[in-house]
Amino acid sequence: MNKHTIAPIQSKDREVFMDVLRGFAILGILIANLTAGGLGWGPNRVESSPFLIPELDKQLNFLYAMFIEGKFYSIFSLLFGWGIALQIQRGLNKGRDALPTIRRRLLFMLLLGFGHILIWPGDIVLFYAILGFLLLPLRRFSDRALLITGAVLICSPIVLYAAKMQWAMVNAPANFLHLVGENVFKQLSGVQSEGDYETWFKQANWWGILKLNIAGVFHRFGYLFLVSRTPKVLGMFLIGFVLGRSNFYKNIARHKKAVYWIIGLGLLIGLPANYVLAYYVHNFDGDYYQLKINGLYQTMAYAFGVAPLAMAYVGMFMLGFQTGYGKKIMLVIAPVGKMAFSNYVSHSLVCQFVFLSQGLNYGGKLGTFYLTVFAIALFTLQILISTIWLRYFNYGPLEWVWRSLTYGKAQSFTKAQTVLA
Repeated sequence: MNKHTIAPIQSKDREVFMDVLRGFAILGILIANLTAGGLGWGPNRVESSPFLIPELDKQLNFLYAMFIEGKFYSIFSLLFGWGIALQIQRGLNKGRDALPTIRRRLLFMLLLGFGHILIWPGDIVLFYAILGFLLLPLRRFSDRALLITGAVLICSPIVLYAAKMQWAMVNAPANFLHLVGENVFKQLSGVQSEGDYETWFKQANWWGILKLNIAGVFHRFGYLFLVSRTPKVLGMFLIGFVLGRSNFYKNIARHKKAVYWIIGLGLLIGLPANYVLAYYVHNFDGDYYQLKINGLYQTMAYAFGVAPLAMAYVGMFMLGFQTGYGKKIMLVIAPVGKMAFSNYVSHSLVCQFVFLSQGLNYGGKLGTFYLTVFAIALFTLQILISTIWLRYFNYGPLEWVWRSLTYGKAQSFTKAQTVLA
């Protein structure tokens, strides 16, 4: 066989590649959460700090809006649908109906996600579990129907945003959830004004932060409704499901031409659209939340730019993983992806401690450059910890809990237990 020929993918390699993609997505999500005003920011951003580099931070914000914003949760969404398809396929190969197990898995994912959202309201696990139940009935559609439906869902926020601009009632659920969140927080904390909130936040203990996060659950789902995250994520679920069910990656040698088309079109459409997206985020971001015309333009750029560029990233990783050198490099991040849930939750725990005033109080003091340095350092540490951990254990700690709950019995946790079994 010619050394440049792409060989059929073995099952083990297919799963490891998914771990690589998860690890890649985890890094992107961490950077996005830190730099876009999530994990790394307090209620106010300080105006002077040794960790602010205004001009560089401004340039990085533009680049991140162009190359990172939305792309990595899209990849994560793709992998979620892909994984569901593989679970169903494994069940069929063994002559079993995998749906009861998948439903239990989603149920416990939902419960674990609810626990995480009380730590950090920006959680996506709870949301993904809910949408996972919506994905299952759609599995009966043909691959063509799923791809078309997925594309329509990804583009649908344009219509939804235009409708919200015209009719206030369309956005009423988001407004209602935000109002509930405000009232819940007032009842739990006794805070009645923004000025009181800033004082309260600086003095609050961890019990106070829990109260804030309970109210944050309502704000989170209000935000998800406002930005039409449901069709965006479900659309990527469906595309990922088709990838898994069709054995696209398993037969990548046959689909090599399609991968090049995905990369080419993703870059051709995605790069200019994401440049426009970055322009509007950088200059008119407030207009989006006020449902102004610039927000509609931003929504259009997002719809046409984010998913294609995310797919181009996936295609480039697919081809890169087929080369000896590329595979060797990518395998370094696979352990992080295999423990994706544990590592994702650890982001919240570490960042809460580092950035909140109840911990080290660096919130709002780091600009985009230093937040990126922090993200890379944390991710590097996770590569090291995950690699060592998986030498001795079969799963990450949360993955083990999740799997044990799903199957109703404790799974073999250590490598020694597996050998003895």
